[in-house]
Amino acid sequence: MKATGVVRRIDDLGRVVIPKEIRKTLRIKEGDPLEIFTDKDGEIILKKYSPIGELTEFATEYAETLSKTTGHIAFITDKDTIIAVSGGSKKEYLEQSVSDEIEQIMEDKEVYTSKENKDISMPITKNDKNDKKNNSQVVYPIISNGDTIGSVILLSKEANVKMDEVETKLAQSAATFLGSQMEI
Repeated sequence: MKATGVVRRIDDLGRVVIPKEIRKTLRIKEGDPLEIFTDKDGEIILKKYSPIGELTEFATEYAETLSKTTGHIAFITDKDTIIAVSGGSKKEYLEQSVSDEIEQIMEDKEVYTSKENKDISMPITKNDKNDKKNNSQVVYPIISNGDTIGSVILLSKEANVKMDEVETKLAQSAATFLGSQMEI
């Protein structure tokens, strides 16, 4: 475990303030759920909770089905990272942080389809450098109980393939289904 050199006291209600620098580094925002673990040495571990992370195995199978059905690269993300990828490089994408642009789409609860499929697709991860390697894409937020918990992304593999209503509806269907699984 990494030491930060920061010491905080517990207040009379049992609360501890997580320093701003740590919240920023770990992308923890006000209202974000945290999981609390203890280990045998008496350490308390706080971990940012990802509701859709519980469906990782299921999300992986869904991404594989989407990829096989559409011929596109399929991603399923939680609010912070890519939790499933199929049809593309798992090494390049899996468990990578989603880009600020994808985060904004999720926060705004918007559906994104690259305009007329002529735009350079937006970066998927924070490591992408806006390379013109994918020409069209669909991003659909996964919403559960009114909160965005992730997204479904379809990315074309070939230059002249256009995303249209069919891909948007498939992404919507996947996002709606995954969102409903969290409500059960």
